Amino acid sequence: MTLLDAPQYNAARERRNFIILISAISTLITLFIVWWVVCGHPLDWPWNWDEHLFGTNTVNRFLTAVEQNDMQKAYGVWFNDPNWQQHPNSHAMYTFKDFLQDWSPTSGQNEYGPIHSHKIAAERISGNVMIVGIYINGQKKNPLFLAYDPKNHTLSYSPVELYLGPFMGLKGAPGSSQ
Repeated sequence: MTLLDAPQYNAARERRNFIILISAISTLITLFIVWWVVCGHPLDWPWNWDEHLFGTNTVNRFLTAVEQNDMQKAYGVWFNDPNWQQHPNSHAMYTFKDFLQDWSPTSGQNEYGPIHSHKIAAERISGNVMIVGIYINGQKKNPLFLAYDPKNHTLSYSPVELYLGPFMGLKGAPGSSQ
């Protein structure tokens, strides 16, 4: 075979290859968009999307247990340890008694009172944790900020607060109680 003996052009094969290429690219783009939507359409880098999905699911499970007044389950979600009763000394820094003082609906230290509903307002990756801003019982004045650690799937109080909008905490603003 010489240079001048090129194979004959096969239009059907070229069209089939083009259709396969376009189909593969559109499938990948569709899967990418579906993944973004399933993860809650975060405004973050794609390699952090799973952390948003797992973090919001953990916060929702925790607050749902608190709303149902199932404090033992909520404490297990807080530490990602459903069998925490079998080794209570492993969580000596934040005991179940301290947890009840913070989250029990009858506790005087619980600034939200009985928790009946929650809405996640925002979540952002900050350093090695995800900060989650949550409106409790429909109050937009004093949001709760929790930190989710994606390495050990635990929750904690966040020292960082997210900006949730221009009207947060202003008197007479929409959604404020004054």
